Amino acid sequence: MRLLVSVRSADEVAAAVSGGADIVDAKEPSLGALGAVSARELRSIADQVPSEMPLSIALGDPADTQALQQAMAAVGQLGARAGAAYVKVGLAGTTDHDTLLASAVRMAAETALSPAVIAVTYADGAAHHLPPAHAATRLIVQAGGAGLLLDTRSKHGFDLFHFMPMSAVRTWAAEARAAGLLTAIAGSLSIEGVRAAATLPVDIVGVRGAACEGGRDGIVARQKVTELRAAVLQSAGAVA
Repeated sequence: MRLLVSVRSADEVAAAVSGGADIVDAKEPSLGALGAVSARELRSIADQVPSEMPLSIALGDPADTQALQQAMAAVGQLGARAGAAYVKVGLAGTTDHDTLLASAVRMAAETALSPAVIAVTYADGAAHHLPPAHAATRLIVQAGGAGLLLDTRSKHGFDLFHFMPMSAVRTWAAEARAAGLLTAIAGSLSIEGVRAAATLPVDIVGVRGAACEGGRDGIVARQKVTELRAAVLQSAGAVA
């Protein structure tokens, strides 16, 4: 399992990288679960992340293809990288998920960065008529995307496993992997939640608040990232 750490600015990249993150994710936490950083900040973040290190980019929950194109424009300003690149596209902004994801795959391929597209659905999204994990898996496979992230829209009070038990996550992950998808989970996970996540057949676990001094709206701290990295390795090793 790889550890993804979300940063909101270039100033946080060094702590994430030196602390042991496997993937650096550009995201603005004040704009919600999948808030996009500005185009200028994205360029600054990308410049600070080692070229061979995977870079992930949150694009929000676009309401339509026009909004998606505006979000993707910032990605289009980045050059090619030696390491992998991903864009995360949320499904909460529209009900036309087929068109959104197919457009995301096409637009991403037209950029120099050519990032893999990761669809994002939310375990606490039932009230908003969002597709559950198994339905979102089918959607991203049909669109030709690379993977699916299970997250939570709410970042206050409950984590992913409150809304989706570990047994259900395990079943989904096995099905998604069988379909050839990259699997990722996030959602207000504490270090204990990360330890639990590392026992599951999931490729990536993502954090923001647990990696920060002062919580989600604080600042990424090297020591906290190091502790999270150790938790992943210890838990994954225990079930290997």
